[in-house]
Amino acid sequence: MFDRQKKGERAVLVLPHSRGEGDTARRAEEFAELVRSAGAEILGSIPARVVEPNPRYYIGTGKADEVAEAARALEADLVLVDHLLTPVQERNLEKLLNVRVVDRAGLILDIFAQRARSHEGKLEVELAQLKHLATRLVRGWTHLDAQRGGAIGNRGPGETQLETDRRLLAERVKMLTKRLEKVQTQRVQQRRARLRNTVPRVALVGYTNAGKSTLFNVLTEGEVFAADLLFATLDPTVRKLDGLSCGPAVLADTVGFIRELPHDLVAAFRGTLAEARDADLLLHVSDAADEERERLARVVDNVLEEIDAGDLPQLRVMNKIDLAGTEPRIDRDAEGRPTTVWLSAASGQGLDLLRQALGELLGGERVQSELRLPHSAGRLHARLKAAGAIVGEEVDEDGWRLHIDAPRSVIAPLSGGSASEAALLQPILGTAEEALQDSTL
Repeated sequence: MFDRQKKGERAVLVLPHSRGEGDTARRAEEFAELVRSAGAEILGSIPARVVEPNPRYYIGTGKADEVAEAARALEADLVLVDHLLTPVQERNLEKLLNVRVVDRAGLILDIFAQRARSHEGKLEVELAQLKHLATRLVRGWTHLDAQRGGAIGNRGPGETQLETDRRLLAERVKMLTKRLEKVQTQRVQQRRARLRNTVPRVALVGYTNAGKSTLFNVLTEGEVFAADLLFATLDPTVRKLDGLSCGPAVLADTVGFIRELPHDLVAAFRGTLAEARDADLLLHVSDAADEERERLARVVDNVLEEIDAGDLPQLRVMNKIDLAGTEPRIDRDAEGRPTTVWLSAASGQGLDLLRQALGELLGGERVQSELRLPHSAGRLHARLKAAGAIVGEEVDEDGWRLHIDAPRSVIAPLSGGSASEAALLQPILGTAEEALQDSTL
């Protein structure tokens, strides 16, 4: 055993790769960006080809000895491995290298712990860290096993300490889970209030460092932290988006996605990811200057599938065209609907095209019309009011004259109450359908 450093900032990187894995240089650079985002100093990198994972170290024994020699020569106090390690592999490497070893999941969790600002975000990060740590408690106190008594059945100080750690950790996880449930209940109520106000909801998603927060700031005149760092934004931020032909909308900035995102982190960050799952439209932001943007877009789509947001409509946003040497434009499908907008959030090129595309996509899904209801349709009137679809009304001897402004997705389900209610709503739903057809011509 050795005394583990409380904090390590001088790091040697271990970069495992397998045959036919793809662009190993790109993967290595991305891992280096993660390390720099965590605030560590990179002393050197050691590639390690892994044909079949070694159950003891994951990498081969000879390569592990090479890493140990490099760590001693460079006086490193931290070794970072670009792969998910089992608790046993992590512990064995620490014993061999005599320095702290952190795998990819642990590094990402550390970055998230540094960047979380909101109360909910801090709770989510700590919960994910504790779930990750729970698997690392095994064999953490085996050096005390020699102190156990000789009687049969004695557990010994080592196992007693391990059980104590497990109990304390489980109690903390339980407490954090309860706190998160309370915070997330409040967030659900906020989202329901936005739904009642019938304001379209748009969420920014994309691979980390694609420029989502910069785009969010220029569209909403917000002050979300934006920097050339991986995971610059963690906490969900929601702002009003004006200047659209369809009226105001709500825009949410979400955490950037990355390949091999730790499972516990995806499960814990329900607050941020719920903004994407509950959106009416996703703005999928990509770096237009990145040659691998399509592969990275597939990573984002895979995470969206994992959080049950894979079926939501998307508008691709190709950002950073000033670096790619591309002109701003809107790409459309065979029906004339916008599919991709090419722009630069930093220079402002193409932002007017993005607002135009959003107005077309969101406006076609809104019902903005006048509706006449007789006094006998009181139940339908109450349901429309509860849904927040009525923006103005007048009452006379014939009933209500309502001014409706709401997403079609809110109005359409109300027509299923009864045949008479469906007949009353059909005029405005038909008008909305015709407007949608006209907008695609």
